[in-house]
Amino acid sequence: MIKVIPAIDLIEGKCVRLSQGNYNACKVYSANPLDIAKEFEDCGTELLHIVDLDGAKASSPLNLHILETIASRTSLKCEFGGGIKSRESLSSALSAGAYRVICGSIACNSPELFTEWLIEFGHQKVLFGADLKDGRPAVNGWLESGNNTIEDLLEKFIEAGLASTIVTDISRDGMMNGPSFDLYKRLIGEFPGHNFIASGGISNMADILKLNEIGIKEVIAGKALYEGKISKEELVELNKML
Repeated sequence: MIKVIPAIDLIEGKCVRLSQGNYNACKVYSANPLDIAKEFEDCGTELLHIVDLDGAKASSPLNLHILETIASRTSLKCEFGGGIKSRESLSSALSAGAYRVICGSIACNSPELFTEWLIEFGHQKVLFGADLKDGRPAVNGWLESGNNTIEDLLEKFIEAGLASTIVTDISRDGMMNGPSFDLYKRLIGEFPGHNFIASGGISNMADILKLNEIGIKEVIAGKALYEGKISKEELVELNKML
C-alpha cells in the first residue's frame, strides 16, 4: 500500500505552505512545527518530509535546530531538504537527525558532485529532489531553471546507485488540483523499478489511491492535510494498512 509522507515547510521557524513555489503566496499554519509533527505522529505516521525554505533561498540550511527538535522528541523518521549545497550541510543535516537528505539544486547544477555524495553516504541516506517547472528541474528555491533534463540526470544517478527520487510539479504544488499523473506514468515507464515519490497537487484520498494504482509507493502531502481535505481519520486508516 502507498505510504503518505506529511510535509512541514519552514520559514522563520514557522510551519507554512506556498502555492506554486511562490514565497509571496505563503500561508502560516503553525508557529510550532513540533506540535504539528506530533499530530502526524499520533496518526501513525512513520516518515515526515521537512523542507527548509529559508535554507533553500540562502543556499545553506537555517532550520536545522527544528529538525533536531522533531527528530529527538518524536519517533518520526525525517527526510530533510533545503539549502543542501555542500558536503558539510549534508553531514550537518544527518547529524541533526535526518533519516535521509534531499538534494535538489546541487544535483542539477553539479551532478558529478552529487554522484560522489551518493556513493559516499549511500542511496538510503541521499535522495534526489527533482522540482519541475515547465518540464525542467528548477533550482535555488525554485527561482531558476536548471540546465539538464530530469531524464539525463536520472540515467546518471541511477547508474551510481540512486534508489529514490522526489518528483514535484511546481505548477501543481499547493494548488490541490490533482497531481501530474501522466508525468509519473511516463517516468515509471522510462525507469522501471525506480522509487518515484510523488509530490504536489494532492487534493484528497482519491488522488493518493490513483497514484498507488499507477505504481507510486510514497506520496508527500501538505496542504490537503492542513486544510482537512484528507482527514486525520483517513490518514490513520491508511497508516494502519501499511
